[in-house]
Amino acid sequence: MLNVTIICLGKLKEKYLREACEEYAKRLSAFCKLNIVELTPEKLSDNPSEKEIENALTIEAKKITDKIPKGSYIYSLCIEGKQISSEELSAEIEAVGVGGTSSIVFIIGSSFGLSDTIKKMSSKKLSMSKMTFPHQLARVMLLEQIYRAVQISAGTKYHK
Repeated sequence: MLNVTIICLGKLKEKYLREACEEYAKRLSAFCKLNIVELTPEKLSDNPSEKEIENALTIEAKKITDKIPKGSYIYSLCIEGKQISSEELSAEIEAVGVGGTSSIVFIIGSSFGLSDTIKKMSSKKLSMSKMTFPHQLARVMLLEQIYRAVQISAGTKYHK
């Protein structure tokens, strides 16, 4: 069974977002082993300097790296990432599994994104949209797209 890990900076604060994530996690349990790792983002001043942001991203990168299972296929969600369709994500996840990799990791950074270290170690950089979304909503959207991807691979009616 495929192992899917979502590493994200920050906790879900809103009940409705937690419930949505729990629902997709329940649905995904038939298709993969899902692990959501919530890390605490670094605290920054109200008007952080570039150096302060860079230092925070470096510390966060270490926290993230420590949680990535060895041999994982790594997707970083970042603004400069490639936008792909649900069908393309499904095909990629399927190809990763068929290719012998049993672990996929998706990384959602903090409000200032991800360090270059994380982006460089990633197998692929993804962008969900040219629009900006709250990090908490991005987690729900990612879970839904992973669920949609496995449903496409399974040939169900979920994806229309």
